[in-house]
Amino acid sequence: MKIAYAILLFILTFLAVSSGVTKIVLMQQDVEFFGRYGFSNTMLIAFGAAQLIGGTMMLLKKTRFVGAAIVASTFLVSLAILLMDGNMAISIVTAIATLMLFVVMKVSWQPHAKEPNGG
Repeated sequence: MKIAYAILLFILTFLAVSSGVTKIVLMQQDVEFFGRYGFSNTMLIAFGAAQLIGGTMMLLKKTRFVGAAIVASTFLVSLAILLMDGNMAISIVTAIATLMLFVVMKVSWQPHAKEPNGG
């Protein structure tokens, strides 16, 4: 269980950080996609910064819950936009990642419980 949780945490952190970076550097695909739904470049950079900060916070046990909550919030916004756009394949992946973030939040919320990674 420890290894599975560590792998899950690594994948979710990687997804959050890489998603954030692509938005911060204003990757053309993101600018066009989110721009269709009213995101300015400044909004997109702020959205990406939230993902980057949340992903980074997930690395530390003390800030893992808040970090996962921030990332889950941004993923829910992305999911809503993806669904409006009709992109079902990426919507499913985003929904699964968001559900897994809720698992991380649940595990991290129990202050006296030991995390599966031994923490």
